[in-house]
Amino acid sequence: MTVLKTSMRNFFAHKGRMALSAVAVLLSVAFVCGTLVFTDTMNTTFDKLFAVTSSDVTVSAKGASDTGETTSGNGKPPVMPASVLGEVRKAQGVKSAEGTVFSTSVTVVDADKNNLSPKSGAPTIVGSWNGNDARTMKITLGAAPEGTDQIMVDADTADKHHLKLGDDIGVISAVGTHSAKISGIATFTVTNPGAAIFYLDTRTAQEALVGKTGVYTNVNVTADSGVSDAQLKKNVAAGIGGAYKVQTAKETADANQKDVESLLSVMKYAMLGFAGIAFLVGIFLIINTFSMLVAQRTREIGLMRAIGSSRRQVNRSVLTEALLLGVTGSVLGVGAGVGIAVGLMKLMGSMGMHLSTSDLTVAWTTPVAGVVLGVVVTILSAYLPARRAGKISPMAALRDAGAPADARAGRIRALIGLLLTGAGGYCLYLAAAADKATDGSLWLGLGVVLSLIGFVAVGPLLAGGVVRALGAVVLRIFGPVGRMAERNALRNPRRTGATGAALMIGLALVACLSVVGSSMVASATDQLDKSVGTDFIIQSDSGQLITPQAVKAVKSTPDLERVTEYKVLDAALTTPDGRTSKNETINAADPTYAQDLRTETVAGDLADAYRPDSMSVFEGFAKKHGIKVGSTVKVDFKDGTTADLTVRAITSDDVVIDKGAMYASITTAAKYVPADSMPLDVLVFATAKDGQETAAYKSLKSALHDYPQYTVRDQTDYKQALKDQIGQLLNMIYGLLALAIIVAVLGVVNTLALSVVERTREIGLMRAIGLSRRQLRRMIRLESVVIALFGALLGLGLGMGWGATAQKLLALEGLQVLEIPWGTIIAVFIGSAFVGLLAALIPAFRAGRMNVLNAIATE
Repeated sequence: MTVLKTSMRNFFAHKGRMALSAVAVLLSVAFVCGTLVFTDTMNTTFDKLFAVTSSDVTVSAKGASDTGETTSGNGKPPVMPASVLGEVRKAQGVKSAEGTVFSTSVTVVDADKNNLSPKSGAPTIVGSWNGNDARTMKITLGAAPEGTDQIMVDADTADKHHLKLGDDIGVISAVGTHSAKISGIATFTVTNPGAAIFYLDTRTAQEALVGKTGVYTNVNVTADSGVSDAQLKKNVAAGIGGAYKVQTAKETADANQKDVESLLSVMKYAMLGFAGIAFLVGIFLIINTFSMLVAQRTREIGLMRAIGSSRRQVNRSVLTEALLLGVTGSVLGVGAGVGIAVGLMKLMGSMGMHLSTSDLTVAWTTPVAGVVLGVVVTILSAYLPARRAGKISPMAALRDAGAPADARAGRIRALIGLLLTGAGGYCLYLAAAADKATDGSLWLGLGVVLSLIGFVAVGPLLAGGVVRALGAVVLRIFGPVGRMAERNALRNPRRTGATGAALMIGLALVACLSVVGSSMVASATDQLDKSVGTDFIIQSDSGQLITPQAVKAVKSTPDLERVTEYKVLDAALTTPDGRTSKNETINAADPTYAQDLRTETVAGDLADAYRPDSMSVFEGFAKKHGIKVGSTVKVDFKDGTTADLTVRAITSDDVVIDKGAMYASITTAAKYVPADSMPLDVLVFATAKDGQETAAYKSLKSALHDYPQYTVRDQTDYKQALKDQIGQLLNMIYGLLALAIIVAVLGVVNTLALSVVERTREIGLMRAIGLSRRQLRRMIRLESVVIALFGALLGLGLGMGWGATAQKLLALEGLQVLEIPWGTIIAVFIGSAFVGLLAALIPAFRAGRMNVLNAIATE
């Protein structure tokens, strides 16, 4: 009880000093709990949605995906004859059945040809209005579509794009463009996952999406009372035979949920990873806080020892304070985590995925995990300071106002740090020298961990030399005030090292990712310059295939020298070694593709692969199956016949574009695949006549004006799109890393605040002999700046080393160019100085307000 009372008294006596550490725990726990609540809420939302939208049993075409998305190579959804509906209705236990048609391979535009698809990546769905959809949507304006000139839109899409009744809408599919006017607006009665949904009547949907009537993509079946979904599925399957896919409501929902969970799992673990980084940074803050508190209470602890307190009691007293800090920060963090989850839901809403707070899911495991994690991390962080406090002897405490440094422990720590750093550096060397990316990635991960721990351990040893060097460059120009700031930073190397290490971790990751991202862009750009011999690339950003009408429009464009079509065909390959490789793809293109993409070969000439009954394979496949130029490969085309193709070229694996592709000509593929089964083009390449590039670019844009689902890019556009994609990913990661950097800044603030308290008497004496308030504040700000720059220098140097090693592994995948983004690195380093200034504002202000006489009188 005495230990608890003492701990409670000390905790509340120093509550101001504990506040920033509590904020660090709060932020870290909040991020963990917010992530868990958000992903659980997303799962709940989609569970409800899929449960409501799934009919008791769904019948679909054999080629349809489990989630119902369009998978056909002709850009149309897989269908089945309408006669299936009659057969289903005859099955025992069927109460009702309804045939529907829908497709996700569509683009919907308004009267000005503006794309109405969600920018969040959610699908655009066009289908027939049916009873199953009526369960989840209510018509709030107008009426359901009737006739070819009517279409209905969901309310969220209508609000977002300011659509109203009577507006013209164009539905662009593989069949062509279908025009209609909005006849109705339907509102979701469940949470809208962000999809843009448009409804036609059944006959119009068949004509607009498939190109013919008398077919359905799905038959939705409702069971009679007392008939289970499993029994109904069995009855229906028996009635229609095995030519179609039959799923229960649970199977359909599970398939959809599996897709969602795969996306959410990536998001969940990525965010938890960043929360872990924040926790790691918070550990340094907590260690620093308790170390400084123990040092400042040395005399008090010595007196406690003198009147009978044992080492264990002192140790327990400090750990109890840590427990109180952990519990307080964690409980507040759980509440803040729910707030973060709601904020993420609002953010998703602004991106088009509307999540209702009524579905907010807080599982009992979430607050328990948050509190346990926060408390355990806090206690573990405080263990070393508590152990140090327990070692203080009564006499040593009574002689000295601060805890003496353990020189032997410092030497051991430095030795361990150097060994770990050396081991980490050696692992990074092995990663860079690896022959396989999979082997090298293991060494890279180990090298990152060991070098990080090593730098943290050796930080106090590095602090002396690095701070002196920084002081000579940054601080000396400020005269005596600068020199005092430098000496203050050097006074306790362990404290400076720990404070700088907190900032080092976040900035090391920023530097590493910046190097990797810049190298990826530079490498891909280099590959484009070396390999791509065409001027323009035409494709759909939403994944739609290119229709023959659009290809015809491209080919009729003036100022073009050549146009190359590019298709992808599914096939099974039987190689000379007798093995069959299923689920392979053949990239069928016009012979001019050999000029459009200058792919390096290790044997043969790629142009020969486009000869009749010829093909190419990639190097890895050739080695695996013993294929040489002249070997014959049996190719069983899906939806076609079997061909014996002669291998005329073996392409290098040391490429980025079309890595692992196997080529043949479209003419060869057409010989074995019927015209009505031949897939549409994935890409179309166009090359301008010499000197006509600008005119051809404008002409292509004009020719495809009526096909807004496709984008025309020249090489500059393509490079910029690649750069933007990587940039968006990096910006998102930097945003998440900002949490760790915020915690690190709190650590600098806390260190300075406690340092000011520790030096109260010293500050009073300096003021008494003539140091002005302005000079005092400048001294503290400069001390903060040099500590921040120390952490930034270590972090950026370490991160660039990690990034350079990672690039060596990427080089094995064809990304050969190492590019250091010096602009970003320098900006971050300079920004760290401003971070130091910001962190010092409050401690410097408080120091400047000290009463000189009271400060001198402080013991």
